[in-house]
Amino acid sequence: MVYFELDRIGFDCGLEKEDCPKYPDGCKECIKNKLKELGFKFNQNIRIQELDSQEERLNISQNLIWQKFLDVLNIKHIILMSKKSGAAILDYPITGVGIDVDLLTGFIQANVSFSEKEVKGKPIGEDHFYEFKYKDFNILLKNGDLIRVSLVLENNPSESLKALLNEFIEEYEFKFQSNLLDFEETGKLKFNDTIDSIIEKFNIHLVFPMTLSHTIPPNITEKINQSYVKKASIKIINELLTNKPFFFINNILYKVREIVNIDLKVVLYEIYNLIDVGVIIPKKLESIKEDMKSILEKREENLAEKETLISRLSPEDKFKGLEDKIKEINPEEAKDLMNSFIDNGKIAEEAFIHQDALNSYEKAQYIAKYFNFEETLSKISFMILEIKKKIMDMELEYYVDLAKKAEKENNYITSINYYKMAINVLEERLSTVQVDPEQIKKRIIKIEKKIEKLKQKM
Repeated sequence: MVYFELDRIGFDCGLEKEDCPKYPDGCKECIKNKLKELGFKFNQNIRIQELDSQEERLNISQNLIWQKFLDVLNIKHIILMSKKSGAAILDYPITGVGIDVDLLTGFIQANVSFSEKEVKGKPIGEDHFYEFKYKDFNILLKNGDLIRVSLVLENNPSESLKALLNEFIEEYEFKFQSNLLDFEETGKLKFNDTIDSIIEKFNIHLVFPMTLSHTIPPNITEKINQSYVKKASIKIINELLTNKPFFFINNILYKVREIVNIDLKVVLYEIYNLIDVGVIIPKKLESIKEDMKSILEKREENLAEKETLISRLSPEDKFKGLEDKIKEINPEEAKDLMNSFIDNGKIAEEAFIHQDALNSYEKAQYIAKYFNFEETLSKISFMILEIKKKIMDMELEYYVDLAKKAEKENNYITSINYYKMAINVLEERLSTVQVDPEQIKKRIIKIEKKIEKLKQKM
């Protein structure tokens, strides 16, 4: 028989205080009887707490979510090890703090062995946590029956984080017991759901890159419009997404508070609700990298075919089919077609498919030039310049991030190559979009100095 325990489950008895003759002395017994009718079992020390108002219940929920967020912000790295052999099952970096996992696991093993000796033969309780310093970090370690889990933290752990760690070990060992026993015997991992288990239990999704859903049901839109905090959050998110294809919760918390002048816990609670209903979508860093990779691959294909951001192709090549079509239509039909390309471009831009947006805008521009729609032509030209800037900004940030990561790993050749790619993007920006040339040149010089320093380390 599978047995579960439920925590923080609310119960609405359906009666007002003044209408119930048993209130308040009979409440506990009444709730127990109703739970028994529903098939629940409970021990004698069951805790039943009355929450007087909706405001109080809301405040408790806000505090719980705020603590979840603080706890996940505190976690920098999670390491799972076999308790028996000390072999690493998984190391999962939450942020790029540059920890040498082999050195850390050795340090952990030595400290645990020393701490156990200090107990002088007395048995260590099941709830015992090991806490010690490692460089600038705090290590929180807990043993299960089969695994040893270490959290690398920026600050001291909260009691709620310790409780989460306890729960994770119990659930993980229950779910993967046979796999863990096989690992102890063979040293081979035969399961790959560990990361998902970590993400779910420790709420890691709260520090993932986020994006907005492209479709929001009408009933959800109505709820957003009824909440000034949610409306302000969506406004800020849309502003952030004009420059990047994703954002982080931290990016919007303080910006929203500036608009609505309200406690950060309330802001986070509303954002959390938007995540719950699928309006805000957390994306694993791997998927963000894949999105960037596909964008860059498409860009490289275009470059290989000698298609640059400012098209050097003739209309016959780039607008094949469109040229013949517009010769057969009148100005009114041309305006409709042009506007449809503009609309398609906006949709693609909102979905962060910037290259498709650029293609649509350029087709609209071609029609505007052909029919001499001067007023619309200037508007489209501006839209094209803006989308080109976005594409280049994404490329530039992508290459610089890869260069920094390679440098941290002492992979200086790779780092230099990525910095050179970043310079290529900056040089192309000088010739293809309207920018301040002095600022671009200063940035190029700064990167070139960085490259020279890296060369000296080789």
